[in-house]
Amino acid sequence: MSKNKKDIQQSNEVAEKYYDASGYQSSNQTEKGLAITHEQATDAYTEGTVDGKIDMLDEQGELKEYRGKDLE
Repeated sequence: MSKNKKDIQQSNEVAEKYYDASGYQSSNQTEKGLAITHEQATDAYTEGTVDGKIDMLDEQGELKEYRGKDLE
């Protein structure tokens, strides 16, 4: 098999993959990578920021910290 055909075959195998929660325990690098990427994308979407600064609420549900900074 030529190098180009082998590259195309490998690309097709990767393109057929999709997220599955069992990917975290997989020994397949692509499946594990998809699981980690899915987690990162979900976290960023849920929190709405990629800088890692988390909004905190107090016991009454009032905003206490915004983007990691105390509110006055």
